[in-house]
Amino acid sequence: MIGDVTFFNRWFGFIVFRSPALKKNLYFKQIPYETISEYSLGRYALEKQGFTISAIVLDGRPGVRKVFSDIPIQMCHFHQKQIVRRYLTNKPKLEAGVELKEIVSYLCTGNKEDFTQRLDKWYEKWESFLKERTIDKATGHWFYTHGRLRSAYRSLRTNLSYLFTYLEYPELNIPNTTNSLDGSFKNLKELVGIHRGFNSTLKKKIIEEILSN
Repeated sequence: MIGDVTFFNRWFGFIVFRSPALKKNLYFKQIPYETISEYSLGRYALEKQGFTISAIVLDGRPGVRKVFSDIPIQMCHFHQKQIVRRYLTNKPKLEAGVELKEIVSYLCTGNKEDFTQRLDKWYEKWESFLKERTIDKATGHWFYTHGRLRSAYRSLRTNLSYLFTYLEYPELNIPNTTNSLDGSFKNLKELVGIHRGFNSTLKKKIIEEILSN
């Protein structure tokens, strides 16, 4: 089971639960804001229909994990890479950033033990570097000199427990990405874009019709 939210524009936001095995969206709902309670309502609605959620693939919102704390949770590898890329850019200038980006490249092919060892060795090497501080001369306050690098590392460390769940439960055939859902969103955005001249009501109907199939 994959759960996610996509926003086509500021007027349309949908929470969607999809089964990769069935290749079908099982639940969707238009929402004004993404909240933890909406994920709870989605799970409740599916279970009320008789579905059993054996595992969930998420894109990184920590609070949502509480809703599914009793089942295996997989962090989407694609979104994890995106998070790191956002902090480091595609071409990191710092040597530490280049090395961390290299470690992330092993995410989809490695296992938890190997990945953790690489991450631990990287931190041991760059720990002092990560702790460097810079003083703001105008305010006198300090900040971490390499804040974005720290954030990239912290993201990996925080999500580490959820990055290799799919290997821990091979019998569940858990995907390691939300690609099944993301792919359907891409097609949906293209179709909605074709009908840009339609008003909001018609666009909403188009989205709901596509999501229901």
